[in-house]
This record gives sequence, C-alpha cells and structure tokens, in this order.
Amino acid sequence: MAKEGEVVCVTGGSGCIGSWLVRELLDRGYTVHATVQDLKDESETKHLESLEGAETRLRLFQIELLDYASVLRALTGCAGVFHLASPCIVDQVHDPEKQLLDPAIKGTINVLTAAKEAGVSRVVVTSSISSITPSPNWPADVVKAEDCWSDIEYCKRKEAWDFSKEKGLDVVVVNPGTVMGPVIPPKLNASMLMLVRLLQGCTETYENFFMGSVHFKDVALAHILVYENKSATGRHLCVEAISHYGDFVAKVAELYPEYKVPRLPKDTQPGLLRVKDGSKKLDGLGLTIHSHGANYQGSC
Repeated sequence: MAKEGEVVCVTGGSGCIGSWLVRELLDRGYTVHATVQDLKDESETKHLESLEGAETRLRLFQIELLDYASVLRALTGCAGVFHLASPCIVDQVHDPEKQLLDPAIKGTINVLTAAKEAGVSRVVVTSSISSITPSPNWPADVVKAEDCWSDIEYCKRKEAWDFSKEKGLDVVVVNPGTVMGPVIPPKLNASMLMLVRLLQGCTETYENFFMGSVHFKDVALAHILVYENKSATGRHLCVEAISHYGDFVAKVAELYPEYKVPRLPKDTQPGLLRVKDGSKKLDGLGLTIHSHGANYQGSC
C-alpha cells in the first residue's frame, strides 16, 4: 500500500495515461516527480499543476530520454518509477530509428540505469498489447497471453529485460490495449486520435488490426497495483475487450449516429486474434476492469 509522502517518478507524466496516473498517485498520498519535455509549454504543465494535491506533492522535471543526466535528476530521491515516456505513433514514421527506436530502447535503458543509480526499489514499465500481437509465428490454435511476444517487439524489448536482470533491478510491466476515455491533458493520445478520425469519416481500414480497448483510469490503477503488490512479476495484459477494427468501427457508428462514421467491410479483418482471459493476472491482483469505463463517465 502507499506510504504517506512516498516519492515516485512518472516519466511522460503529461500524456493521457501519465496524467491519469499522476492524478491517482496524488489521490493516494504519493509525492510525484512528473517529467515533461518542455517546462515552458503550458499544454504539458498546466493540467498537472491543477490536480488536487499538486501544489504540495507534485514536482515537474524537464527531461530528454537520451540525456542521462536529466533523467537521473528526475529519479533522484524516488522509491519507485513509472516509465511511460515512449513514443506511440499511428501515422507514417519517416525516421523509425530517431522517432521510435532510440527513445524506446536507449531511453528505457537510461531510465533503468538511472533507477539503479538512484536506488529505486521497483520500476513499472508501460509497454503495449502490441508486444504480444501481432505474432506471425505463433501457433494458430494457441491463444495469446503474457507469454507471447510479437516478433518485432521481442527484438526491441529484450535488451531492457536483459539489462534489468543483469543489474538486479525489480521491473514489472503493464501491457495496455487501446486506451480511451475522458482526456485530462489538452492533447490526444494515438488511441483517441483514431476515434476522432473515425468520427470525421476516415475510411482507413488498418488491415488485420484489432482493438483491445481499456479505460485510462483502469490502466493507471493497474500501474499502481503492480507497483504496490510485490508479488507482481513479469508482464500484465490490461484490456477490457478485444474486437477487430471493423467491429470497433461498427460500434462507434452505433454509439454516435449523428456522425458520418464509415461502414468498413468485415472481410478486411481475417482471422480471430484472441487474448487469453483478458486481464487475468491483474484480476488475480484485485483489479476489476470496467466495461468500457462505464463507472468512470464524467469523472474528469
């Protein structure tokens, strides 16, 4: 359980998931070091500074993931770290190494190295359900769970896992699906951007793509749960429901008939991508994933 005033760091604290996590941590009595890219940018700072408890228990740090010194400053004095600062882009990437790989891999290694140097007791890393699927070499008759690795993500993440084992760091991972719900910051995340584009009439099909939807607050609570529960180990899938993109589009059209949501052909989504028992590991730790965040409506 939370210790009154325990100091933790949230990298990527100004993002959609990060902001929800900072809010929930403050509500539980934690003192939070939240990192942003630019302290002078009010779109990153103002919504965090307005959270209840922020005046006395929130400190903002400007970091660059590839600048180790800035990362170490943010982590110094912290008992735990929640590492959320990693790019998630739905549009075309022109420089994958600079835009995705370096921040994801080298940035994570910098955070883990700084955590070790700062004497952090536990690191919670935010990954994604995409580190589990797609997995083209996974047997077709075996459902996917936390032991399944996407071929691409395996190469990207293995270095971080090896590093944590070599250095003796206590690292656990949360793997959210498509995270949606009321947005705290003024900027949208990749998941909500996809929803907005649908409402605007986007007809892009995302062939073979699936939606493992989950509410922002559930993801934030999952992070806190695996941090506070020392029996939590490895990866933790965090989703409420799995559906093909075409089915998701049909549901959006049903919920928002006033918008011109496109009807996509179902045959663009061949095969069923299954995830075993949803968030079974998190359920076992005491987290109840809420159906489409129904209990959280208007909670911002």
